[in-house]
Amino acid sequence: MKQVFTVPKSLKPNVFHYCPGCGHSIIHRLVAQAIDDLGIQERCIGVPPAGCAVLAYNYFDVDMGEAPHGRALAVATGLKRVMPDKVIFTYQGDGDIAAIGTAETIHAANRGEKVSAVFVNNGVYGMTGGQMAPTTLAGMASTTTPSGRKPERDGAPLDLTQMLAVAKGSVYLERVAVNSPKNIMRAAKAIKKAFQVQLDGLGFALVEVLSMCPTNWKMSPVAAAEWIDKTMSQVFPLGVIKDETGYEAREGKAS
Repeated sequence: MKQVFTVPKSLKPNVFHYCPGCGHSIIHRLVAQAIDDLGIQERCIGVPPAGCAVLAYNYFDVDMGEAPHGRALAVATGLKRVMPDKVIFTYQGDGDIAAIGTAETIHAANRGEKVSAVFVNNGVYGMTGGQMAPTTLAGMASTTTPSGRKPERDGAPLDLTQMLAVAKGSVYLERVAVNSPKNIMRAAKAIKKAFQVQLDGLGFALVEVLSMCPTNWKMSPVAAAEWIDKTMSQVFPLGVIKDETGYEAREGKAS
């Protein structure tokens, strides 16, 4: 019998600590599978900062360099510049990349740093108890907005990926989700493409992943997956936001 589904080599045989229904374990697998498919395990260095991603070194079987909260893309920039032959990726939550790390993110994209970023958006500070994040939706309850986020008081949800599209050095930006098999397959392609952009030396690549957080959303895993389709993706629409790779044009010529 032919085996068609295996655990990626780039994942360690450890049990995930994430809450039931959390999207991080799915995203970890997709990142590891992309690393395996591209044959870059020995060249990879992952950079997780504080947040839900802080223990990523327990799961990815590649070299890892921990970063202070919000500074993952600064650390990734330094690693890539001194070791340009390595494949550097960050794995960051929304409370990290879109709040304390906003400056590092925008300037890394603007400089066109040749790194790949995975941006996990679950709309809250997941690890520290579910406080309002820059991405928390209007009206959405959190531990710091129990009556719901009020735009007139708290500002509107921050669409960081759209902001990065105007940065001259950003080459590939896509928003995906991991709440259904169809969306997971699309997310897998996007993450692999973000690594390929780096391998081809084209510039900055980022994939934003809408991810379930049933514990802090106070929903069942099924309800959380449905909420992404019904509500969250209406504010953060899925799709390619910027693509200057030229891959499609090359594929068209080849065919």
